[in-house]
Amino acid sequence: MTFTLATWNINSVRLREDIVARLLREEAPDVLCLQECKSVVDKIPTEQFAQLGYSHKVARGQKSYNGVAIFSKIPMVEAGAEDFASLGHARHIAARLDNGVTIHNHYVPAGGDVADRTVNEKFGQKLDYLTEMRDTFSRDKPQKSILVGDLNIAPREDDVWDHKKLLKVVSHTPIEVDHFNEVMEAGAWTDVTRKDIPDGRLYSWWSYRAKDWDAADKGRRLDHIWATPDIKNAAHSSRVLRDVRGWDKPSDHAPVFATFDL
Repeated sequence: MTFTLATWNINSVRLREDIVARLLREEAPDVLCLQECKSVVDKIPTEQFAQLGYSHKVARGQKSYNGVAIFSKIPMVEAGAEDFASLGHARHIAARLDNGVTIHNHYVPAGGDVADRTVNEKFGQKLDYLTEMRDTFSRDKPQKSILVGDLNIAPREDDVWDHKKLLKVVSHTPIEVDHFNEVMEAGAWTDVTRKDIPDGRLYSWWSYRAKDWDAADKGRRLDHIWATPDIKNAAHSSRVLRDVRGWDKPSDHAPVFATFDL
């Protein structure tokens, strides 16, 4: 089976239902993972997506905040939902496709504005979330799995518009990158996007604060697709749909795609 997967922080699926539908019509991924849905599960829109062929859904919802969902053309069943760091937030959902692949969809805490857990509780929550992810993968090595989502960390120097200027900015600080790498190593994950696009600047998020985000191009690569060792070589054709950031009433994130031959 060959299938294409996309991950996208939608920043309110109800507010942006129409551009989600547009992406499904124009790009037709087999699986779409959304983060920051900002909706309880029973109010996440489904009818328009189902009419486009996405009749399978798993989700965890929360009013006005967080929230993760997976829509699929491929039959799937829910395969768990973890509350990492015991935050009581809807930040993780897993689904198992009928080909046996498990997809983990994460929305890692952003971490607030100050990179110091002693004065910023949100930063501590982010580090704790990542630590529990690491420990989970250390105890139970994932197999035939894909991990996607807004992980809220741009790990590489060329994943941000200016490495030196962002070293003290939350999402690119050394302690966050260390935690990010520990999570990857614990599960022996491969960064599929950078496997396919190994060189050059690459972003998936541009701030709403920039009057002309495209010209300024002060982006960060916060959205990721990973694969376990047993399926990493099946992944190919990674891409970031930068133009989607410029659609009407956009999210500040662009969707990231990868295809798997399994």
